Amino acid sequence: MTDVFHDELIETLPALRAFAMMLTRDRAAGEDLLQDTVVRALDKCDSFTPGTNLRAWLYTIMRNQHINGLRRRQRERLTDIDDDLLDNLDSVAANQEHSLVLKELMQAIGRLRREQREALHLVVADGLSYEEVAHICGCPVGTIRSRIARARQELEVRLTGEVLPKAPTIAAREAQSALVSGR
Repeated sequence: MTDVFHDELIETLPALRAFAMMLTRDRAAGEDLLQDTVVRALDKCDSFTPGTNLRAWLYTIMRNQHINGLRRRQRERLTDIDDDLLDNLDSVAANQEHSLVLKELMQAIGRLRREQREALHLVVADGLSYEEVAHICGCPVGTIRSRIARARQELEVRLTGEVLPKAPTIAAREAQSALVSGR
C-alpha cells in the first residue's frame, strides 16, 4: 500500500461516513459499513489502479458491501432516521422550526426508493457527476438522471403536499390535437 493511497483513503473517510449513514439510515450500522468498507479496501488495495478515481472505487466497494448485507438479511430494514444524525447535519444551532423542517426533509428522503435515495445523495451531497454515479451504481447515465429527477419530484410532492400535473403522453397530445382540429 502506498502512502498516496493511504492519504487519499483517510481524506475520503468523512464522505464515506456520510454515504454509509445515508445507505443504512442508522448510526451503528453506518459505522459498521464504513469499517467493513475500509477493511475491504485495504485488503484489496492491490487491485486499485493508481491514477484512477479512488473515491469512486471506495463508494463502489461500500455500495456492494451494503447490498451484500441486505441480501444476507433478505430484506431491507425500514427504520426511522436516527435523531442523533440530525444534530450532526447542521454546524450551527438551528431554531426549532428549522429542526422540524430538516427532520421532515430527512424523513421524506428516507421514504424514497433506495436507488433514488442513493443517486440523489451521491450527486447532491457528495457532488459527484452523473457519470461517476452511473459507474458506481453500474447503470447508464440516463438511468441516474431519471432516478434523480423522480426523487426530486417525489420530494416536492411529499414536502409541499401538492401533486404535480403529469405531462401528457404523445398519444394524449395527438388525441387532444385531433379533437381541437375537428379530425
